[in-house]
Amino acid sequence: MSASAVTVYTRTLATTEKCYQCEATKRRLTAKGISFTEVDIDADPLTREALAYMGYTGIPVVVAATATGEQHWAGYRPDRIDALAVAA
Repeated sequence: MSASAVTVYTRTLATTEKCYQCEATKRRLTAKGISFTEVDIDADPLTREALAYMGYTGIPVVVAATATGEQHWAGYRPDRIDALAVAA
């Protein structure tokens, strides 16, 4: 899957607290050989607003363009990542 086909929206937290779901999502995508682009929503308020408009209130948000259309979800979803790997 090309690097532009999957985008993972995360954020840089102001505290030392980590986003474990973000890290787990990125690790699993990498382990499955799926290239992705990471976008920090703190650096782009318009993107943050667009995700909120889509109904997303948590991170990470994954958007994947596939042969059957666009898929998107929030949180760590190993089942969805595995399905992307099979479809690639």
